[in-house]
Amino acid sequence: MNRTTNAPASAGFTLIELMITVVIIGILASIAYPSFVSFVQKSRRSDAKTALLSAAQRLEQYRTMGNTYAGAALGTNGVYANQSENGYYALTLSVPPAQPGTYSLQATPQGAQAGDHCGTFGYDQAGNKTVAGGTLAASNCW
Repeated sequence: MNRTTNAPASAGFTLIELMITVVIIGILASIAYPSFVSFVQKSRRSDAKTALLSAAQRLEQYRTMGNTYAGAALGTNGVYANQSENGYYALTLSVPPAQPGTYSLQATPQGAQAGDHCGTFGYDQAGNKTVAGGTLAASNCW
């Protein structure tokens, strides 16, 4: 007596199917990750711009009180903090002794932002907006 039963086919994935899926996910991730990092860095640039413009405003208030930028500083006892609000940029101030009516502010990327394509942002008393050390033009960064 021979019984023939129709056994259901086993459900599941083969090893080859799983490996193909992993490879496809890896390829998609390798394409998407650089775009994601670039997007995050671009969104953090507003931290530098906000800090520079706020520091410039405080410097103008300082100059209104003493008719000079000489003596102005950044940091704990200064006119503004020495880093941006979220800490992605370090701020520096330069007031040339020979020209106390001028200043130059720089926002240098630090930490995860250090690889940003804009590099260091700059701003001066005349409202000139610059970038240095990056691969993008100031018009693309500001």
